[in-house]
Amino acid sequence: MKRFLFMIIVVALLGLTACKPDVCLEDSVTYADDSFVFPQENELQKGGPEEVLIGKKTILFDLVVHGPVCNDTWQGKVYVACDVTIKKWEEAPNFLEGCELNVDPDAVVYVAAHNNTAYYKGCGECH
Repeated sequence: MKRFLFMIIVVALLGLTACKPDVCLEDSVTYADDSFVFPQENELQKGGPEEVLIGKKTILFDLVVHGPVCNDTWQGKVYVACDVTIKKWEEAPNFLEGCELNVDPDAVVYVAAHNNTAYYKGCGECH
């Protein structure tokens, strides 16, 4: 019985050490209050396609989002990095309220703050 219990504890400890850490460090996402003015889409600086390492796989994204998440248009494969600024909320997480974020329904959006989860069919499934 002691051996059996010991084996269960060892397996449990191994399982806990195998858990991968969060992708984003604590406090990497900035939460803006209502006085923060998000730039308009034509004021955003956008780069071209960029590769991001997710797990052991490198994926080419059409857009990698840094900074403000508001007043933008996303198409294709989009990666939302850890260093973003979103509106803080009181109750339900609706940080897009008052924003003009247009996400193509066929877009695939990976979100670093959600452990690089991929959301298909635009953002209708996430917020």
